[in-house]
Amino acid sequence: MIKVDNISKSFEGSEVLKGISTVFEKGKTNLIIGQSGSGKTVFLKCLLGLFETNSGQIFFERTPIDEMSFKERTILRQEIGMVFQGSALFDSMTVEENIMFPMQMFTKKENEEIRERANEVIERVNLINANEKYPDEISGGMKKRVAIARAIVMNPKYLFCDEPNSGLDPKTAILIDNLINEITEEYNITTVINTHDMNSVMEIGEKIVFLLNGKKAWEGTKKDIFNTENQAVSNFVYSSDLFKKVREMYLKK
Repeated sequence: MIKVDNISKSFEGSEVLKGISTVFEKGKTNLIIGQSGSGKTVFLKCLLGLFETNSGQIFFERTPIDEMSFKERTILRQEIGMVFQGSALFDSMTVEENIMFPMQMFTKKENEEIRERANEVIERVNLINANEKYPDEISGGMKKRVAIARAIVMNPKYLFCDEPNSGLDPKTAILIDNLINEITEEYNITTVINTHDMNSVMEIGEKIVFLLNGKKAWEGTKKDIFNTENQAVSNFVYSSDLFKKVREMYLKK
């Protein structure tokens, strides 16, 4: 569980995040949505500890980040898995080597044990016969699977995804959404996804936080969003033709 308590963040006197409070629950897919410039990326970086907040606190379980010792922060970093927007794979490494990398860097396990664990997650994300391939030899969807496998290889408590469907066709994007959702439930991870993809909202939005001009303008579930009277949310989500069609089908039930 991650608790956000009234956090604010400014850059050179300009306030980007303005008193945001929310809770991201364990075992659920928590989505951050909003227009470009709404503060989503800064919010995600604050959660990751890459930016320090100007006020307020972020708790991992019951411990605020700003009160953690250096040792506690080091342990926390090893409990976090990250799926980057562009996958961020090492071009000079094979699929298997990319996935093994975090364990080689942050554990003292023997290489054979690391390889065995890497192959467990390779199987879990359905990367068939891809171990010895390089990133430029596989599709965009497969790269995302490699990124997910690498993010979970160390059994993280927390999983962060920055635009995981970026650059993917709709069918592949849905497969990646479902994979992230399944892994979140299986591993009981606290998953936070930064996205603009309305398909993701409809597929896996168990908890949705909508940001507008640096503020939390709305929060709820994928069911709540169909019936919201919040005009800002409506203007944002109904800009998607697909969302309009799905809402019409939903309201007819």
